[in-house]
Amino acid sequence: MSDQSLTELFPELDAFLPCVTPDEWIAEALKHQDILLIDHANCEKKAASTALNLMYRYSGHFELLNKMSRLAREELRHFEQVLAIIKKRDIPYGILSASRYAGALRKHVRTWEPARMVDTLIIGAYIEARSCERFHKLAPYLDDELKKFYLSLLKSEGRHFKDYLTLAESLSEESIEERVAFFAKVEREAIESVDETFRFHSGVPASA
Repeated sequence: MSDQSLTELFPELDAFLPCVTPDEWIAEALKHQDILLIDHANCEKKAASTALNLMYRYSGHFELLNKMSRLAREELRHFEQVLAIIKKRDIPYGILSASRYAGALRKHVRTWEPARMVDTLIIGAYIEARSCERFHKLAPYLDDELKKFYLSLLKSEGRHFKDYLTLAESLSEESIEERVAFFAKVEREAIESVDETFRFHSGVPASA
């Protein structure tokens, strides 16, 4: 799988993302693998929490309930796997501040329904797609254990992206193309602009 490009593996996901992860972020991640792993674990917890919140908020949508239930279980399993690696490597699991990434996207969520739900689902698609892209781009530079683990996550992250996007399309009262394009610009700005704090979804390191 590592020998295939992201375009070959997930053509729709690759086309969905507005830009690639900057090489400067990869270099920073390799220098701070302890922070990378801790924040990755935090991201998995947040992803599970987001899925559960959607289930409670929109309990009348059967397909959403089904997909988010499965997604939450998978994200918690990934959390357990990252936590095991952190423990094995004797990395203290401390508190980290959140990255600006998700907040930069969520501050543009519309406040009325079903627009709020649709925007939240589109943002979920961007978060999952970016995670998949970063796992794929990082993997060749990691030690064998981490490389194998990150490549093992690609399939599920790619499916999560598709689930979020499909739900947004099916539950929206109108075409989502305009909102997808809007959030693409926001996502690109978050990824390509200078970021003072390194995190799993952070932008270009200020030290680059």
